[in-house]
Amino acid sequence: MKKTETKRLVLCGVCAALTCVLAPLSIPIPVSAVPISLATFAVLLSAALLGPKLGVISQAVYILLGCIGLPVFAGFSGGPGAIAGPTGGYIVGYLLLALVEGGIYYTLGGRGRYLKKTGVLVFAMIVGTAALYALGTVWFMAATHTPLAGALLACVVPFLPGDAAKIIVVALAVPQLERALGHFGMLPKAVNAS
Repeated sequence: MKKTETKRLVLCGVCAALTCVLAPLSIPIPVSAVPISLATFAVLLSAALLGPKLGVISQAVYILLGCIGLPVFAGFSGGPGAIAGPTGGYIVGYLLLALVEGGIYYTLGGRGRYLKKTGVLVFAMIVGTAALYALGTVWFMAATHTPLAGALLACVVPFLPGDAAKIIVVALAVPQLERALGHFGMLPKAVNAS
């Protein structure tokens, strides 16, 4: 295995660990079974830094750790019951978010100028978050037999401001992280710092 591949796998592990640390920190809200969590921040950051393949792998590791019982899901929960429950679609949706965001950013972001790359990153995060919302909301509707309007009010609307803030913070942090990690050969070629 090449040294750069090893470095990227280490970064993948760090991103999985970041999700494991941030996801349990959650705030239950009275209007929803879905708590406010920092998990999406970790996924957004991971997908931007790792791309679609390693981004998905980092989140698969996180999900597997939670499924075997480690308390890494929201509210320090774990086990397969969390996936089978009404909020499980959002956990599984982290894979989709990483795939969509990483795919768009690594395909369109390239080595362009700062504003172009940042614009592509923001677009990728918005599309990825929409995919996460879609999967999670459909899953929630199926598990709870809630109609679409009720599910959107419970599972999407309360989270829009927080997710917008996470997107802004990630968009500001990624260029600096890309520059630093690029010097160590830890990023795929598509987004190495210009």
